[in-house]
Amino acid sequence: MTSVLKLVVNKLDKLRIPYVLTGGLAVSYWGAPRTTHDIDIIIEIDSSKTASIIRAFDKEFYVSREEIESMLSHGRSFNLIHHKTGIKIDFWLVDKKDPHKVLEFSRALKKKIFGQTISIIAPEDLIIVKLKWCQDGESFRHLEDVKSVLRISKVDTAYIKQWAHKQGTLEIFNQISLI
Repeated sequence: MTSVLKLVVNKLDKLRIPYVLTGGLAVSYWGAPRTTHDIDIIIEIDSSKTASIIRAFDKEFYVSREEIESMLSHGRSFNLIHHKTGIKIDFWLVDKKDPHKVLEFSRALKKKIFGQTISIIAPEDLIIVKLKWCQDGESFRHLEDVKSVLRISKVDTAYIKQWAHKQGTLEIFNQISLI
């Protein structure tokens, strides 16, 4: 997974596509290492980047123009699948209508991960995202992720509480904080 992540990040950097690593790999960085089967990356692109993304990735990855265009028009995600390993990379478009998503993207931190400088979600924003997933019903794994990050990383709890209150997840956060 390490080599695939580095390959993807290098290509995004060459294309000058702003990105933020999130998901299970971010949890493993900020919290306890855990198993993950994909790489989750938030990106900021528009339709002018579609052709260059396809050119950059199509030799080593399955990539679909239709999925990229659908992500751009519907605000969802698209994925790449690495031919040699089968590792899936999920790309999520930054939601510019959501004030926290915009802030989350701007607060990303540059960290040395696997020997390479990578833009990664701040631990507080990772917790806020995971709290939202808990609220939406996918609780156990996300609750464990939140606990793990809280245990291992020093975080700004006032910032987390502010956004948890705004998104209606403060009660979940307070319950986790007591454990």
